[in-house]
Amino acid sequence: MTERLIVVSNRIPTKAPSSGGLVVALHEALAERGGVWIGAHPDAGDEKGLFSIGDTPYQRLAFRLSEQEYEDYYLGFSNSVLWPLFHRRSDLVELRSGYSAGYRRLNARLAGMIARMIEPGDTIWVHDYHLLPLAQELRALGVTNRIGFFLHIPFPALGDLAVLPYPEAFAGWLAAYTLVGLQTQADTARCLEMFRSDPRAEFLPDGAVKFDGGVVSVRSFPIGIDDEGFRDLAAREAPNPFGKDAPEDLIIGVDRLDYTKGLPNRFRAFEAYLDRYAAGRRPTLLQIAPPTREQVEAYRQIRAELEEISGQINGRHAELDWTPIRYIHRPVGRETLALLYRMARVCLVTSLADGMNLVAKEYVAAQDRADPGVLVLSRFAGAAEEMEDALLVNPYDTDDCARAIDMALKMPLSERIRRNEASLAAVERTRVSTWTGHFLDVLATVPLQPGGADMMAREWSLGGK
Repeated sequence: MTERLIVVSNRIPTKAPSSGGLVVALHEALAERGGVWIGAHPDAGDEKGLFSIGDTPYQRLAFRLSEQEYEDYYLGFSNSVLWPLFHRRSDLVELRSGYSAGYRRLNARLAGMIARMIEPGDTIWVHDYHLLPLAQELRALGVTNRIGFFLHIPFPALGDLAVLPYPEAFAGWLAAYTLVGLQTQADTARCLEMFRSDPRAEFLPDGAVKFDGGVVSVRSFPIGIDDEGFRDLAAREAPNPFGKDAPEDLIIGVDRLDYTKGLPNRFRAFEAYLDRYAAGRRPTLLQIAPPTREQVEAYRQIRAELEEISGQINGRHAELDWTPIRYIHRPVGRETLALLYRMARVCLVTSLADGMNLVAKEYVAAQDRADPGVLVLSRFAGAAEEMEDALLVNPYDTDDCARAIDMALKMPLSERIRRNEASLAAVERTRVSTWTGHFLDVLATVPLQPGGADMMAREWSLGGK
């Protein structure tokens, strides 16, 4: 019997991947090992089962979200409850009665589809916060296969979990997995703290957690990028993206337009730099912030706030031949981004909370090693745990960030090279192909003892309470 890798994610790529990143890494793992990628099709519909959208070099199976599922499962519980909660913004959590039930119903429906096509030797790898209860639903249907889970965003603080409608269910969701992978050691500590505080949990001598009759292992697997491929993109011969008007001191930020990225604070810090340190310099902050989840009110608010702040700053500081902030609210191609990273003297990554932040790693990989730029990195980004030689800042402190911008622009070449080399070594240690293999190798060797079904949690979510 052929053993397959079954990858399950919220969305499924509908086309072949064109460049580096997680999608490429999973694509290569599936192509090498043989398997199936399962995920929601980007177009909503009423189809109830899995349907094929491709089978070369591995099978891709999609399912449709109904309009109501998109509202309750995706926009609702996933992105109006879990996303802010996991990013330390419980003040932005929006609780509605249908959200939690819709979230669990979708996970139960997906589990039923998977259970019907799974084979005894298959390994299942579930990705991210949209599918937290999926293993528990599969166990309730009798699936005993190895099931791994990787969380791409930060793990929530213990106190924040009380915001969930039924917080006691959360530990049971995770305990049904064979292996839970997290981005950082700090995330791992928070997860183990959650289990340690739960009287249903028992810690085993090897560090695994026994819970509801099953055993789950919790490990850190810091994710990375295809650094070699990205370096080649950045170093290639290509026209200057700015044409003849390239900024002399380019500072770059690249983030989805999300309240977790600290963009208003970043703009205010740049304004503080202009006010206090920029005598004789005319730097340009290029902020690329593509839209995301614009149906959620918090995202509409952050967009309006950012446009207002950038307009104020440009109104105060701009000259006829100089615009301090160039703000682009749309996607920019990966090839162009690589060139921009290499040109930029400074990259600002000032997230208020971040699972890893791959922009930080892309910027470091893109640099000319003989004349590199400087990474200014939030202490609250997962990448800070590995890249201690970046200029680490408190993103809530605009004075601290303004000083870091000044230090970065004035930093001597020898120090820039030293810091970049140290950060590059961290990037190379965690490249995404290594990450994929490491997770799957560990999943294949941890003890296989399926978790319990935690029926109380199933009952409330499916309408029993």
